[in-house]
Amino acid sequence: MKRRGKKYKEKLKLVDRSKKLMPEAAFDLVKQIAAAKFDESIDLSIKLSVDPKKNAIRGTVMLPGGSGKTRKVAVIAKADKIKEAEEAGADSFGGDDLIEKIKGGFLGFDVVIATPDMMPSVGKLGKILGTKGMMPNPKSGTVTFDISKTVKEFKSGKVEFRMDKTSVLHMILGKLSFEKDALVKNFYSALSAIRKLKPSGLKVSYIKSITLSSSMGPGIKLDARAITDKLEKEL
Repeated sequence: MKRRGKKYKEKLKLVDRSKKLMPEAAFDLVKQIAAAKFDESIDLSIKLSVDPKKNAIRGTVMLPGGSGKTRKVAVIAKADKIKEAEEAGADSFGGDDLIEKIKGGFLGFDVVIATPDMMPSVGKLGKILGTKGMMPNPKSGTVTFDISKTVKEFKSGKVEFRMDKTSVLHMILGKLSFEKDALVKNFYSALSAIRKLKPSGLKVSYIKSITLSSSMGPGIKLDARAITDKLEKEL
């Protein structure tokens, strides 16, 4: 079991686990209890009432306040699309040569974008990219011919999210140094994108619980029902 320091334990006393907060209060508390000496990421975890064997909840969202993370983007394409990727600011780009490089162990990227005509070849990377959650997929917008736009979006704040095998969805919302208003906007943008993917036949509450935390901090529970009710009224 990981041992926690005195400073962490003192901060933990500020968290009332019996309370569920709205995002504004939760972000205030996340900032208050942060104890690390670096600019921690703020993470969102959502427990969904979805059977992962029947539905795959996966998508992307453009965070209006940015993610605070510099993402390295790789593009697998042909001819003119490779040039387009370079001009758009992709960190790695190529065709079969890049595929072979990845097969050889190269993983210097966070996102992989591929054109549809390259997917038969990209499929060979399934065991490598699939286990890391980086396999290009139309649902996440990473299989496209619109290379320039997609590269620029991922470089400027677009993030992927996906539900894991325990029906929990994880994603980054920003950094502790962000203004609270920016974090709140990022939160609601993310939640709106996730809600749009609700399976049509689901008859129970889609979102079971919502938790916020900094990279090194404890989880803070949010009032999932009040938050989803608020979104319903705004639609």
